[in-house]
Amino acid sequence: MDIAEVAKRTGVPASTLRYYEKKGLITSVGRQGLRRTFAPAVLNQLALIALGQAAGLSLDEIGSMLSPNGRPAIDRQLLAVKADEIDRTIRQLHAVSRGLRHAAACKAPSHAECPTFQRLLKAAASGALTHRRRGEDIRSPGK
Repeated sequence: MDIAEVAKRTGVPASTLRYYEKKGLITSVGRQGLRRTFAPAVLNQLALIALGQAAGLSLDEIGSMLSPNGRPAIDRQLLAVKADEIDRTIRQLHAVSRGLRHAAACKAPSHAECPTFQRLLKAAASGALTHRRRGEDIRSPGK
């Protein structure tokens, strides 16, 4: 199928397909006039690339898991590390969400008088929310 058809079926712009080919993530099988053509298997390769990107993998990391024949060569350890990072990010975002919901519903006359909101501010100011991504505890911003 030609590059326009691949772009239409996947929603990936032709310019991105050319870039992926330049990086070695996908391979065209020839040309039809001036247009690149791809084997139907490219659709699965693009789905793997999209999945990897959604997981936060770089194109280089994704490329390392695609063999020259286009079949996946999954790095299970890399995936486990990435899953752990995602879990930490989820916990961090959940803590931020709880803080925002508390601030939105807080009965204190002012957020300056709310101990929970003040702890959230101190945690953010001390970098605890950033450290949380590295597995440290948001409840102990002094560490």
